[in-house]
Amino acid sequence: MGEQMQIGEVAERAGLSLRTIRYYEEVGLVVPSARSQGGFRLYAEPDVDRLLLIKRMKPLGFQLEEMRDLLAILDPVPGGPRIDNPQARLEQFSETAEKACADLRAKLAIAEEFAALLRTSRAAGAGHPAR
Repeated sequence: MGEQMQIGEVAERAGLSLRTIRYYEEVGLVVPSARSQGGFRLYAEPDVDRLLLIKRMKPLGFQLEEMRDLLAILDPVPGGPRIDNPQARLEQFSETAEKACADLRAKLAIAEEFAALLRTSRAAGAGHPAR
């Protein structure tokens, strides 16, 4: 197997907290590739890739069970769950992701409009003097 990393390095590389990685392990989304003699979690590059895949699902609102199913399709592991009709399920997930992206784009547009309003107001010196 390739280079093994402890959880701290994995957390830094994936941009996730130690707590989040431990939680994902607890709920079965990711499993360390190995354990050191001292019992420390050891991860390999495929584990980091899996965590990055999970991280991409989170802002789209996928629930844990949906994440499990998606991982079973996109990143299957030996002994993992089997998905009936994975192509149809992937199509459903794709539609869900597209809708979530559209919703996020709409929210971002509103946020950008507001930020522009604040910039304009700040540049114009708007605001009320302190009383």
